[in-house]
Amino acid sequence: MPKPFLILQLRPETEASDDEFAALLRKGGLRRDQAHRVRLDREALPAGLDLSDYAGVIVGGGPGCVSDAPGDKSPEEAHIEAACLSLMPEITDRDIPFMGCCYGIGILAHHLGAEVSKARYGEPVGAVTCRVVGDDPLLDGLPGVFEAFVGHKEAVQHLPLGAVHLLESGPCPFQMIRHGRNVYATQFHPEADAGVFETRIRIYKDRGYFPPETADDLIAMCRTADVTVPERILRNFVARYG
Repeated sequence: MPKPFLILQLRPETEASDDEFAALLRKGGLRRDQAHRVRLDREALPAGLDLSDYAGVIVGGGPGCVSDAPGDKSPEEAHIEAACLSLMPEITDRDIPFMGCCYGIGILAHHLGAEVSKARYGEPVGAVTCRVVGDDPLLDGLPGVFEAFVGHKEAVQHLPLGAVHLLESGPCPFQMIRHGRNVYATQFHPEADAGVFETRIRIYKDRGYFPPETADDLIAMCRTADVTVPERILRNFVARYG
C-alpha cells in the first residue's frame, strides 16, 4: 500500500485550517486516506514519528513569522515553529521529500542558515507574476511565467547555501527553492485558488496583512486573477513521490 503524506498545519483558525487541508488534498490529487493530518496549533508531533513511514512531508502556511522575536511569539506560535524546525535536520540530511508552502520557505531557509526577515521582499495579499529561473522536474510542462497568490510580511533575504533557485517574482526574488534533490519550498501558496484566498482574506483581515477596509477590494481582485498554474507544482510533487 502506498505511503501517505504527512501534512503539518499551522493555522489556529479551524475554518482556515480545514479549508487549507481540503485545498491541499484537492489540488494535490490526494484522497483523505493518503494523508496524515497533524494540526500543530493543537497537538504535538506523534510520539515516535518515523519519517520513513511517509511518502513526503507538506507544511502549510500560517499567520506566524519565523523572524519575530521570541517575546513577540505566542506560546502556540513558538510550539509550531519548534515542531517544524525539529524535523528539518532529518529532512535535509536524508533528502526526504518536502514541500513547504509560504511559512515553509522561512522554516527551510532559517534551518539552512539564511536570513529570514521583514527587511525586504514582503508582498501584499494578491496575485503576483512568477518567472521560472531554474530547471526542475516539478516545473516540467509549466509556462515560463504565471500568476500565483501571495501575502507575506517576511521573506528569505538571500539564497541559502547549497540551495537551487527555481522561481522569482519582481517584488520577491525567492519564490521557490530546492535543497538537495527532494526538498522544496515556495513563498507563494501552490494550493490556493480564488475561493481559498477569499476565505483567508476574510479570516485574516485584522492580522496586519492589509488595511481591513480593503478586504472586499482584495476579494474582487482575487476573483478576476488567472491563478491556475501553481497547483500543478503541488500535483507534480505528489505524483513524483506518492
